[in-house]
Amino acid sequence: MQWLIPLSDIDFGIEEETVVQDVIKSRWLTMGEITQAFEQEFAEYNNVAHSVAVANGTAALHLACVAAGLGPGDEVILPALTFVATANAIRYTGATPIFADIVSEVDLNISPDAIEDLINNKTRAIMVMHYGGYACDMTRILEIANRNNLVVIEDAAHSSGSELDGKKLGTLGDIGCYSFFSNKNMITGEGGMIVTNDNMLAEKTRTLRSHGMTALTWDRYKGHAWSYDVVDLGFNYRMDEIRAAIGRVQLKKLEKNNTKRQELTHHYHTLFIKLVPVVTIPFHEYRGKSSCHILPILLPEGIDRNQFMEKMKEIGIQTSIHYPPIHQFTAYKDRFDRFQESLPITENVASREVTLPLFPTLTKSQVELVVHVAIESLEAI
Repeated sequence: MQWLIPLSDIDFGIEEETVVQDVIKSRWLTMGEITQAFEQEFAEYNNVAHSVAVANGTAALHLACVAAGLGPGDEVILPALTFVATANAIRYTGATPIFADIVSEVDLNISPDAIEDLINNKTRAIMVMHYGGYACDMTRILEIANRNNLVVIEDAAHSSGSELDGKKLGTLGDIGCYSFFSNKNMITGEGGMIVTNDNMLAEKTRTLRSHGMTALTWDRYKGHAWSYDVVDLGFNYRMDEIRAAIGRVQLKKLEKNNTKRQELTHHYHTLFIKLVPVVTIPFHEYRGKSSCHILPILLPEGIDRNQFMEKMKEIGIQTSIHYPPIHQFTAYKDRFDRFQESLPITENVASREVTLPLFPTLTKSQVELVVHVAIESLEAI
């Protein structure tokens, strides 16, 4: 279908095309010096000691869990209102995800109170997800983690460029994980990044991402090593040079594009609050500086969401849902009794949430059209 206004779009130009062609001409496509440069630039941008480029955001989360020492018998507290990869990464290690409720219908992040209620002698870590690029209450969460000797893993898939108290989201906990999927604020198609200030976690994730090897193909090509040892059961989670090259260009555009997202988000919020007060606007007031990755709204109680989204589709406005809660998926609720526990705020919000178009090249007049069509769609139901 050809959308009048799509949910998301990419900011690609001649810069991305040029660097991809340069990599192809170099005849070195696998992880090498371009990837290393991307890692260094990403670390500098985030003011963090280590950045480790990986194949995708899920790989980043999995490696973070493995490096944190999670395994069978361990429990990790996380929100259910997130993409399923957040929980899957925990399960890959044999650990058990334990879902906590969110704060409220205006703060869709994990509740610190709910976290505290779930901690027991099996709890090893807290995994937060900064929904939409809006910061969780990291002051309280870090205090809870420190008091209970828990690892904090940040799922920062939505949060490239987001800040809290002058620090980038993803750098506040022990280890942070980003995604560069094609709908994110900076994109490489697939791709992800791990960041940390912990030397041991950084070294562990670097080794694990490439089969547990002590020397890479690039090292041997450059004459820095003749052979290698395998010191751990690793994975093939490497990033390639083409994606790293695109990522370097995208990183340079990130601040400008996030500023555009912030301006468009403010315009959406102003219009909805003025014209459609029955619609709830999450994160209208929020802590820190957001990347404004997505634009969520909550429909009034009793409104048929499917009908609303169908009405929007008829005019050519693409919408989505973020997210069906993980604890209600068949792969979770049918496998573990504890996943059947009710999360009342999460479930209410998840049944009413609709995501509207938001991307840097969207115009204010298109935002006004989306809001106008939303009003008409609500009136038609």
